[in-house]
Amino acid sequence: MFKLLIKKADNLLPGGVDSPVRAFKNVGCAPLYIKKAIGSKIYDINGKKYIDFCMSWGAEILGHGNKYVIKCIQKNLKNGINFGLTNNNELELADIIKRAIPSIELIRFVNSGTEAVMSTIRLARAFTKKDKIIKFDGCYHGHSDSLLVSAGSGVSGIINASSAGIPYDIIKNTISLPFNNFYLLKETIKKNYKKTAAVIVEPIPANMGLILPEENFLYELRDLTKKYGILLIFDEIITGFRFCFGGVQNLLNIEPDLTCLGKIIGGGFPIGAFGGKKEIMKMLSPLGSVYQAGTFSGNPIVMSAGITVLKILRKQDIYEKISSKINFIAKEVRKLKNIFFSYFGSMFTIFFTDKKVKNFDDVKKCDFKRYKRWYLRMLKDGLFLPPSQFEVSFISTAHNWEDIEKFVRITIKNLK
Repeated sequence: MFKLLIKKADNLLPGGVDSPVRAFKNVGCAPLYIKKAIGSKIYDINGKKYIDFCMSWGAEILGHGNKYVIKCIQKNLKNGINFGLTNNNELELADIIKRAIPSIELIRFVNSGTEAVMSTIRLARAFTKKDKIIKFDGCYHGHSDSLLVSAGSGVSGIINASSAGIPYDIIKNTISLPFNNFYLLKETIKKNYKKTAAVIVEPIPANMGLILPEENFLYELRDLTKKYGILLIFDEIITGFRFCFGGVQNLLNIEPDLTCLGKIIGGGFPIGAFGGKKEIMKMLSPLGSVYQAGTFSGNPIVMSAGITVLKILRKQDIYEKISSKINFIAKEVRKLKNIFFSYFGSMFTIFFTDKKVKNFDDVKKCDFKRYKRWYLRMLKDGLFLPPSQFEVSFISTAHNWEDIEKFVRITIKNLK
């Protein structure tokens, strides 16, 4: 059955998948075909159970099939699936987000993280009347043309970390710099500030594995962009509501000009959002000249799921409980030699190196063959992690201590 399913997928979908990393090419094994997911577990078509540390690439912070989210969806379905018009659910979710993240004065919902970032870049260029964008190597901001330059995650295996089909005339306005290199950032901005609209960054990069910013990097970035009249965009599609009830910007007390959100705020459904200062956001149509639209934007079912998740996350002890589990993993795994365990809140990555990993260049020097061997052993033992060294693993509220202890025990066994 499994071989027949692979053959069928290959005949229907490019590479048999709808998103490249799902093909498992980075770890050299056949892809998983999932039948169902409950709590912290996923089950493949053969009925094998895995403890899931991917959690829909970070979207399922409450675990799969949370009973409160399901109940809310069922209730709202009685009123219809999509209206294509404004509804009270999107107003309620917008209000919750606005109250949680002070830098967001107005917000617009879209249907994916890629769409959110693409629209934010257009808005930044219109507001500043400048064309250039600065990003960081290994930071992935979706697959829109102008940002597929030295990107991480699913395109990290492509030569020059970019994509075919993107004209030079588009990417010539994108500058990609090493993350955590403030000196080079400062020199580049000095040279290009008159033409630079915005700097976009994942405040905690999570698409080249988990990379933590150096102590003052983000603060210096904020000061520098203010000094030179450049907008600062935080891509918090992964980090939004992941570590606290808000974003990384709440934790660090940094206010970007614009913020992109996604994943968690959709309660497991496709979603994206972007927001920021009124003077910038009012340039969006129908108020201003920056056009953006979407048939399914503000979908009432998606909004209701997001509302439910965020209301549950308001309970502050949730974040503390998840952090205690990641701290336990870190304490045990860090005893092992020749690995670098990077973690923050409920996210982590095991890098196979004996050095600290600070940027994309460091990641590319890691031992990918060892990662592949370890990954395949973990999968065989019933633990599912993202099938690429460039992806990040996640813990949800559904992971219990038995899951965590099993992960540590099997990880140590497979790393010896």
